[in-house]
Amino acid sequence: MTADKIRTNVYLDKELKEEAKKLFKKYGMSFSDGLNILLRQVVSKKEIPMPPELDIEPVFPGDPDYEAIQEARKRRKEEEYVAFDQIDWN
Repeated sequence: MTADKIRTNVYLDKELKEEAKKLFKKYGMSFSDGLNILLRQVVSKKEIPMPPELDIEPVFPGDPDYEAIQEARKRRKEEEYVAFDQIDWN
């Protein structure tokens, strides 16, 4: 089975990417192969593998806070924002 492939651009932490590339290489995989495996796992399980300390739960249309969360996401897309690690705190 051959899958249609597309090129995409994502912003990654430079050090994290390099560490992941090394790990994938140990298993004989390219970085792209490794990411595809992770994405397949997310789609297959229909959940994002989260460390327990994050304690983030999915929100569904029937949930009481769903509308508020959708509104916050819409506003976030409309506003310019700066990544947390790019803020000059001095």
